Amino acid sequence: MFGYAGRILKIDLSNRTAEELPTLDYAGKFLGGKGIAARLYWDEVPPRAKAFDPRSAIIFSTGPLAGAPG
Repeated sequence: MFGYAGRILKIDLSNRTAEELPTLDYAGKFLGGKGIAARLYWDEVPPRAKAFDPRSAIIFSTGPLAGAPG
């Protein structure tokens, strides 16, 4: 799909590890970075996790028009 870098970088600060994931599973189903970020948060964070819980997440993403000319 045009407009996506095709990669998600998942960094675990507790374990000091990084993992690269493909966006192919998400890009066709969710609109833009906000939709993909919401799905990632839903999949990764337990329902009752508090803001400073180690299982919580901070997600940075861009929208579908990022990098578009003009």
